[in-house]
Amino acid sequence: MKSASGVPAYRRVLLKLSGEALMGADAYGINREVLARIAAEVKSVADIGVQLAIVIGGGNIFRGIAPSAQGMDRASADYMGMLATIMNSLALQDALEKQGVSVRVQSALRVDQVVEPYVRRRAIRHLEQGRVVIFAAGTGNPFFTTDTAATLRGAEIGANVVLKATKVDGVYDRDPVKHADAKRYETISYDEVLDKRLGVMDAASIVMCRDQNLTVRVFSIHKPGNLMRVCLGENVGTLVSSAAGMPRLRT
Repeated sequence: MKSASGVPAYRRVLLKLSGEALMGADAYGINREVLARIAAEVKSVADIGVQLAIVIGGGNIFRGIAPSAQGMDRASADYMGMLATIMNSLALQDALEKQGVSVRVQSALRVDQVVEPYVRRRAIRHLEQGRVVIFAAGTGNPFFTTDTAATLRGAEIGANVVLKATKVDGVYDRDPVKHADAKRYETISYDEVLDKRLGVMDAASIVMCRDQNLTVRVFSIHKPGNLMRVCLGENVGTLVSSAAGMPRLRT
């Protein structure tokens, strides 16, 4: 669907950002220029009245400490990853506040001196008051990814769509980095994603989206203006939904 110019197509959006999106060309960590650009895109969407919640990963930080985590207990390593998402959330909060955006960070792990604990009704109230809400620490449980957290939080807050911001411009039938002839899907169903093991999000996330009838749009965050285009209803990236029908490849 496409809205009239300047009018958002969605009232409430859950944006899933990978930690890697903050690295830019760096090996790991947070690239300040990239962070400022993403913050500016988030601000532009908030300024047109979209209620925006964000779930952010921690791979950019955890990548730097991953060698130290080798051989660790899986649960302990996952908790380290959750703490990395809190660091990223605070960095994004700071970048947004520097651009005049009202922000709240809510964490599934209790770090009360730093961020609010996650409370669903409070999060919804923040959104209704025009604040951007960043959900940190995933679901607060090991063995679950931040993709699952994004789907869960999206369902809990009644988001109209989950926007999966990635390094590529949609879902492909094969890895576009390794295969020059890879084709991008314009639309695809949840079941096709699962059957073809396309790796859009982890299987638990896709199943939850299917069960909750929560539409997902996958797009590149590295193309300036894409977030706004998606929120205005333009056909950017790949739409994943139960109503997608037969998968449609770009020709």
